[in-house]
Amino acid sequence: MYNSNTPSPDELPSSSQLLRSTALAVLAAVVLLMAVVLPAEYGIDPTGVGSVLRLTEMGQIKQQLATDAATDAATPSAAVPPAPAAITAPQAPAAIAEAAQAAPWRDEMSLTLTPGEGVEVKLRMQEGDQAQYSWVVEGGAVNFDTHGDDGGRSISYEKGRGAPADEGTLVAAFTGNHGWYWRNRGQADVKLVLRTRGTYSDIKRAI
Repeated sequence: MYNSNTPSPDELPSSSQLLRSTALAVLAAVVLLMAVVLPAEYGIDPTGVGSVLRLTEMGQIKQQLATDAATDAATPSAAVPPAPAAITAPQAPAAIAEAAQAAPWRDEMSLTLTPGEGVEVKLRMQEGDQAQYSWVVEGGAVNFDTHGDDGGRSISYEKGRGAPADEGTLVAAFTGNHGWYWRNRGQADVKLVLRTRGTYSDIKRAI
């Protein structure tokens, strides 16, 4: 039978060493909470590190998703929100398609959203830049949030629910990323077609 050797008292860590190790562990946990967890999960960035690592944006999207889900759960399924006042739902896709044919668009992007899926597309713009846009949903409608963010700053230009289309001019309130977040709350896949033109340096789908 094997008997392990019992360590001598001199080999055991002292109370001060244990306290120091505990304090270092607590400090590391607090740093991770402030720099990583709060920005990535809640969009709160007290240190500024989250914005540098683009964690704050991810946290803001998560909070938006949670808000959408809570609002949808509280809304009766039979209630269909009206389309934006400037667009009549049955005529919106055709009207916007005609407008798109009247002038050339700089970029066009097609996105497929499965039920419950959200997607974000952003333009890189300087303060005061203007971009004309038109997007149409084929096969349903979406919730949307037109917004901007950069370097800890953020702005929401417009929000909508159950919208089949939208068009207008996006004016950048500050230098940074400005664009749209869409979420499919329907029961079937939808195809969203986005067309843009104007003053911006880049357009990309956010990961």
